Amino acid sequence: MSEVLLAVFAGAIVGFFFSAVKLPLPAPPVISGIMGIVGIYLGGMAYQTMVTRFFS
Repeated sequence: MSEVLLAVFAGAIVGFFFSAVKLPLPAPPVISGIMGIVGIYLGGMAYQTMVTRFFS
């Protein structure tokens, strides 16, 4: 849980800094960003499943 809080805190600091300097936020649009994270997670889970099932 502390990793999640640290990530949120770091993101808030970066967002605050970029807004203060009047730069665009370094993040993808919300839905595509979330779907990218979901895709990365599912790909990692699929890899682990395939390795466990076929190579163990």
